[in-house]
Amino acid sequence: MKKLLFILLCCYSINIFAQSFSIQSVLNYPFPSQLVASPNGSNIAWAANEQGKRNIYLAEAPVYKAVKMTSYEEDDGQELTSLSISTDGNWIVCVRGGDHGGKDGGPVNAASSPIAPKMQVFALNLKDRNAIALGEGDYPLISPDSKTVVFSSGGQIKSAPIDGTVSATALFYAKGANNSYKWSPDGKKLVFVCNRNDHAFIGIYVDQKTPIRWLLPSFSRDAAPAWSPDGTEITFVRLSGIGLETDSILTRKNQPWAIWTVNIGTGKGKQIYKAPETIRGSFPAMEGGANLAWADGRIVFTSYEDGWPHLYSMNPDGSKKVLLTPGNFIVENIKLSNDKKTIVFAANTGKNTDDLDRRHIYQVSVGKPDMKPLTAGTGIEAYPVISGDGKSFFCLSATAQRPLLPALIQNLKLKLIGEALMPTDFPVHSMVTPTHVSFKAADGNMVYGQLFSPKKVIKNHPAIVYVHGGPQRQMLLGWNPMDYYSIDYALNQYLVNMGFTVLSVNYRLGLGYGYDFHKPLHAGAQGASEYQDIKAAGEWLAKQPNIDQGKIGIYGGSYGGYLTALALGKDAKLFAAGVDIHGVNSRFSSVAMEGKLPAPDTDLAAKIARESSPVTYLKTWTSPTLIIHADDDRNVAFSQSVDLVKRFEDQKFEFESLVIPDDTHHWMKFSNAVKVSEITADFLKRKLMKH
Repeated sequence: MKKLLFILLCCYSINIFAQSFSIQSVLNYPFPSQLVASPNGSNIAWAANEQGKRNIYLAEAPVYKAVKMTSYEEDDGQELTSLSISTDGNWIVCVRGGDHGGKDGGPVNAASSPIAPKMQVFALNLKDRNAIALGEGDYPLISPDSKTVVFSSGGQIKSAPIDGTVSATALFYAKGANNSYKWSPDGKKLVFVCNRNDHAFIGIYVDQKTPIRWLLPSFSRDAAPAWSPDGTEITFVRLSGIGLETDSILTRKNQPWAIWTVNIGTGKGKQIYKAPETIRGSFPAMEGGANLAWADGRIVFTSYEDGWPHLYSMNPDGSKKVLLTPGNFIVENIKLSNDKKTIVFAANTGKNTDDLDRRHIYQVSVGKPDMKPLTAGTGIEAYPVISGDGKSFFCLSATAQRPLLPALIQNLKLKLIGEALMPTDFPVHSMVTPTHVSFKAADGNMVYGQLFSPKKVIKNHPAIVYVHGGPQRQMLLGWNPMDYYSIDYALNQYLVNMGFTVLSVNYRLGLGYGYDFHKPLHAGAQGASEYQDIKAAGEWLAKQPNIDQGKIGIYGGSYGGYLTALALGKDAKLFAAGVDIHGVNSRFSSVAMEGKLPAPDTDLAAKIARESSPVTYLKTWTSPTLIIHADDDRNVAFSQSVDLVKRFEDQKFEFESLVIPDDTHHWMKFSNAVKVSEITADFLKRKLMKH
């Protein structure tokens, strides 16, 4: 009888944790990115990653049927970026190759091809769908007359006819790394930034016979130039040059910046805005930086000065500054309309209190705070664009169950584009809807998160804390608009389907909850205060009903890998197993610079860095651990995991590992993303679930 009861219990346990879909099936969605609108008319284009096969799609008004324009049919790790449509509507220009989420955007060979891949600029003829290679380079920019493409190559700027009839040649030479180039409205000049390490100039190129004109050269770092609509003036950001003065490592300091204008005919200019000399007034740590634009007689920019990253505008002389987007929320994915009168953006605000953990699309005029919503509800909308004729708005749309798809926005409603690309076996009905939760860390800091709970109540079951990377990120109550985190969202859904409860934690250092949350004291190598939020998440989970407090696991990648490693090293009694995916395991670093004296608090900073490093806690690191890293990582050095593994081996500590040759931080090959997700889930299942 006891034997029969044991068999029945085993069968019941297996039934509870039976998987209703595979990890591959929940990752098979066609992830869209690079959404762009044509400068004229109402057509849109985007790049879709379909199980590693990346292609460009076009949708034309009024039907907006997704039409595949390229024929890349291999999971070869070559991404598509920098999409743009020519003014005449005949071309799409893009870059194929590289890892633009990494610190080094050079070629990637994730497929381990014996032939070295290239990072190339392509022009796609929309009439015959022929993709023409214009040259090796990055960040292409089409001229206003649709005839020429300029792009970056080795820090210099090259030029090629858009039809590729002539090989690309150097447009000009300027010492330094040249970037941030923009055509003048008439297409006859090019403004650019010339970065020379500790200082940077803004230059104007006219032609091969005219010397480059440097605008207000100084000992500063000038950046982000933008043309006036008539092409006679430039506005730009000015930051301090990089000096060698010895200063405190641990003391927070204001990073001053200002906005200038300059007349390119006379060479005369003036400062029109100086940011507040406060910590919050520092140069904005947000997508696009200052997002500087000259639009409809106003200078538009972003600032964190009131504690939230917002849009502002002012007259070209600096007068009548207006906060365009007041409120406790962030603005991101900022786009200006073709007529330069309207701005669209994504924000974490709306009618529902838990919109704090969503994104909706808004529009605002460049001259007055008349912000109004374009989308609402329980979905996620991001990366908006406005059609060239100004009549239509588009975005990328997701829900808690459905991954991202392009969408046409109509009267607060969405018309999905490209639904047919979604695989018919995608397990949309098996997805759960996460709920917003919040709790406090030991020091009183409010922590936010999304709780993924199994559809059926399971007594005494295991749970997982998921820790995002970045750290300047925010996880949402639905599919994430960033490709890396869309994979993790899918994995969290898979883990829930296995029978885990998953808590995705938005810890301090992340976005969405104001400046003091984004830029906390004593964080990272200066004390790892954010780890308190991760520990609090584990403790909060342990107190929830039906959770086995002895079976709480943790996983995360990049900065999330760092915090996972800290959790396993410092609190093995709380976290029973974990997966450290390309994490920073040692915060030790040399701050010495040639010609610079040591900082007065060098020794204290080094001590705190050691205390903030997971490798310091090897003696108490007893929980089962899986280490994953790809060796062409351009964000976190592969040596971080090599060092941790060597320390484990020296201590005879058993661990598991997965090394992926030639891929990067962002799993450029779909098969590698699947492999990492499968192995992570399998490890957590083996270590935390009863068999």
